[in-house]
Amino acid sequence: MNRPRIITFDCYGTLIDWNAGISQALIAEGERQGFHTDREIILDVYHDAEMRVQSGHYRTYREILELLEKEIATQLGWEVPASPGYLADSLPSWQPFVDSNRSLERLGAMGFELGILSNIDDELLAGTRRHFTVDFDLLVTAQQLRSYKPATRHFEYALEMCGKGQAAILHIAQSYFHDIHPAVCMGIKTVWVNRMSETVTDDCP
Repeated sequence: MNRPRIITFDCYGTLIDWNAGISQALIAEGERQGFHTDREIILDVYHDAEMRVQSGHYRTYREILELLEKEIATQLGWEVPASPGYLADSLPSWQPFVDSNRSLERLGAMGFELGILSNIDDELLAGTRRHFTVDFDLLVTAQQLRSYKPATRHFEYALEMCGKGQAAILHIAQSYFHDIHPAVCMGIKTVWVNRMSETVTDDCP
């Protein structure tokens, strides 16, 4: 494989421990209301609700999180927050995985440009970036493009910015559905960081 010019990453779930951050925020809200809900139940409810909310017309991710607060509260029998926003407000405190900065530093030292392709708002990503020990050469958000992965606009834009074809990019991500599959379909080389120990069917590329 030719050496890529830039290595791009999904951010939340790949570099940042998404499940820990979202579950801690939701568990804290439930406990504030006197509910004690299992982490896995909360994550299942969240991911199911997010898929539905995100598939409609474009909304900022902050707006999506506020809608999810209401839907999750309804499904779990919680009180709907009078002042929505606790999920988005918690997001800048979500921590990187222990291997994230070490890997980013190593790749940067090897001369690779680094990028983030994320389903997030600019403001929320800015809060997260303080956790990283490297600077990124390319930052692509859903807010910039008004599009969420697995739609291919993030990858199309990255290719436009690099200007040297698919071989110039290597994309690294945790989500097969949101990142690996659409990138492979566009001819972009990928590395799947399978943090969730998922399996894929034989008909997946």
